Amino acid sequence: MKRRIRSIFWLMTICILGINAFQGYWLFTTYQLNRQQFRRTVQDAMWQAVQQQRLTDARVLLGHAPPTKGIHSKLFIRRFEEAGESERVFISQELDTLPARFQVLRDSSRRVVVSYRKQPSTRNAPNVPADSLAKRISNLLLLDWAKDAGVDLRTFAATYRSELTQRGIDADFRLDTLTIRPKRARDNVFIFKDLTAVSEKTDLCTTPIPINPVKNLFVQASFTTPTFYLLRRMGWLLGSSVLLLALTTGCFLFMLSTILRQKKLSDVKNDFINNMTHELKTPLATVTAAVEALQHFGALNDPQKTQTYLTVSRDNLQRLSDLVEKVLNLAVEEKKELVLNPEWIRPSELVNQIIGNHQVKADKPVHFEVDIQPGEEPVRIDRFHTTNAINNLIDNAIKYSKESVTIRITSGKQERVWRLSVQDNGIGIPKSYHQAIFDRFFRVPTGNLHPVKGFGLGLSYVRQVIEKHGGLIDVISEPGVGSEFVLLIPETGGDGQARVRKFSFPLFRTPSPA
Repeated sequence: MKRRIRSIFWLMTICILGINAFQGYWLFTTYQLNRQQFRRTVQDAMWQAVQQQRLTDARVLLGHAPPTKGIHSKLFIRRFEEAGESERVFISQELDTLPARFQVLRDSSRRVVVSYRKQPSTRNAPNVPADSLAKRISNLLLLDWAKDAGVDLRTFAATYRSELTQRGIDADFRLDTLTIRPKRARDNVFIFKDLTAVSEKTDLCTTPIPINPVKNLFVQASFTTPTFYLLRRMGWLLGSSVLLLALTTGCFLFMLSTILRQKKLSDVKNDFINNMTHELKTPLATVTAAVEALQHFGALNDPQKTQTYLTVSRDNLQRLSDLVEKVLNLAVEEKKELVLNPEWIRPSELVNQIIGNHQVKADKPVHFEVDIQPGEEPVRIDRFHTTNAINNLIDNAIKYSKESVTIRITSGKQERVWRLSVQDNGIGIPKSYHQAIFDRFFRVPTGNLHPVKGFGLGLSYVRQVIEKHGGLIDVISEPGVGSEFVLLIPETGGDGQARVRKFSFPLFRTPSPA
């Protein structure tokens, strides 16, 4: 049974770990995909923001450009790759006033496209080719870039924020401008201007995009906390995954607890059957031996022997009847509630009567130490059940002790609560079993040996009686030292109205003897 439970435990553990690992890998992969998508989106937004900035500059130039007849400008720039090639362009162009209305558009390439539309006029306007018009606008932009290398980052940040919002991104960012001067070496030298250099701790940066190609001025956006932003956007996914993992792990733990509980019940059942078998076998064997003696050894011819054998048979049959009655009563008590018949009883009278009975029938030396005041105020309890409960405690103290036993009984009242303590110097109980000993059929494990007969019902009955009186019971025990059972019962506990609260547990402390 233990091997099977161990196999089930390891199998379930491997399954849970596998599910958790798979779920973690899936979440990590999803996060990486979202991070890549985030990087592509912010990069595209940066490119579109730069294009928007160029279009805005073009509109400004077209609306405010003065006549430039006679003005010549020769520039050298390095254009980005187009169609797999990079080329150098020399511009030497005379700029004239643009007499027509223009609409500035964007195409799919990295160029500014100007759509030309003639206005109806009575005068004959010269036809200006679109390519020539685009070249003029490009010249205006190039001249503007050549004159001014600065960038209005506040305006550009608003444009970039607008592009991000259109794509559903509201993460915080920082803009930096930098000059990248191409060199013959494979790596470029980064020279940061206008703003502080991008921190090495930045989680994510966009690729630098030229905002002024003439001055080699680039713009870059950095996102310092994209991880937190991405996790926040994955909130429902993370929440559902954590909930699923918690439910799965909880079910595993509940199932494991159920299996262990069932195993414990199975062990208790087997222990009860073994104890019951031993308890029933002893009187049956004794009666059988007495009957055989009467039948085969001529005991019938001796009246004295006959009487002795009959007395032994009667006593053992009575013992057998008591055992059966005890089990039947247990089954009945499980189905119906315990009924109390309360009456006012002085503790000293009750305890002295119980001690007298045990001194007569004890089969080993028993020494009682009683600390009860004769004039102690009475308590309202059920005499029958309370007597049986105290008898069970004293029986256990005698059975689970060595050759001789000393039992100390103390009684007293405090805060309208009757406190009774039964203390012995027996074998003691391990702390791990202090709560389990009050369960039905439970006995402290001793392997397959049963030196002391019993069913594990006595302490369960004691707790049932005490709790029916509205009281509490606790045990203080240590192996090799002894045990002390403390009962707390309200002064009028038999009426079923008063209750001892759990905060009264300091009353369990045994006062030191005077």
